[in-house]
Amino acid sequence: MKILVTGGLGFIGSHTVVELQNEGFEVVIIDNLSNSSEDVLDGIVAITGKKPIFEKFDLRDKSDVQDFFTRHNDIGGVIHFAASKAVGESVENPLLYYENNLGVLVYMLQELTKKENANFIFSSSCTVYGQADKLPITEDAPVKPAESPYGNTKQVGEEIIKDTCNVNPKLSAIALRYFNPVGAHPTVEIGELPIGVPQNLVPFITQTGVGLREQLSVFGDDYPTEDGTCIRDYIHVVDVAKAHVVALQRLLNQKNESNYEVFNLGTGKGSSVLEVIQSFEKVSGEKLNYKVVDRRAGDVIQAYADTKKANEVLGWKAKSTLDDSMKSAWDWEQKIRN
Repeated sequence: MKILVTGGLGFIGSHTVVELQNEGFEVVIIDNLSNSSEDVLDGIVAITGKKPIFEKFDLRDKSDVQDFFTRHNDIGGVIHFAASKAVGESVENPLLYYENNLGVLVYMLQELTKKENANFIFSSSCTVYGQADKLPITEDAPVKPAESPYGNTKQVGEEIIKDTCNVNPKLSAIALRYFNPVGAHPTVEIGELPIGVPQNLVPFITQTGVGLREQLSVFGDDYPTEDGTCIRDYIHVVDVAKAHVVALQRLLNQKNESNYEVFNLGTGKGSSVLEVIQSFEKVSGEKLNYKVVDRRAGDVIQAYADTKKANEVLGWKAKSTLDDSMKSAWDWEQKIRN
């Protein structure tokens, strides 16, 4: 079966393409390369021995989207990653985020609702929960007002999909709310390739470890947590990728309980910033140069997933540890710098 992966050369997208191909799916990637590189295709081929079909165009062009679905009228499912994702940039340029993250989603759904049966997996985020009232965070936790235009696009994106599913019984969708995907493929053929200064903790740690960044800033050590630093649920990117394949198979096998479902993707365990640094130092043997600085505006104190629904209903469980994630991230960083 042919599966479309939008943004399939990005960090999570490329790992998902690998898992799909390993399961025997034929994959078509659409990517405009705004936040990725065509070289990632070589890494996918090196791991799987198969080259996915790749089309380079911008999904914001509605006529190109329509043309694609006319040419590929045998697409059996869509996994939609293509979106802008830097929180700071979204605050500075909200219209770019609303156009790219919501306009494109509308175009995709417009094409899928023309089909007899359509299956759609949406790349969502735990940002929809904000600072949750209770931990761990379940799928029933209230969706809080978004902290950024980026977070808002995930909330509104889910609402758009849900509303569309309500009136289109032939469309089945699953929104996967990721916590913090990190690491790289164990073959070190693909991994995270942040453009410019990394917005996320782990690539900043590995870039500091390899000497590309002078120092890591730890934003605040006076939070009400055990060591005073913020806590997040860090999940290995391969575990996240495998969850997409499980979710897709759930829809293809018509195991879904309704035509719109939501699942958290996390490990169920929170790790503090200092614990992540300690894990890096342990697996790398390097001492990390870091400094505690003032808190950063908008940072949630702690967020980690209740994974019961994903484990029991979806039938998926994260397998890798934080040390596994940090080791693969460090191996990848060393490879790309060499």
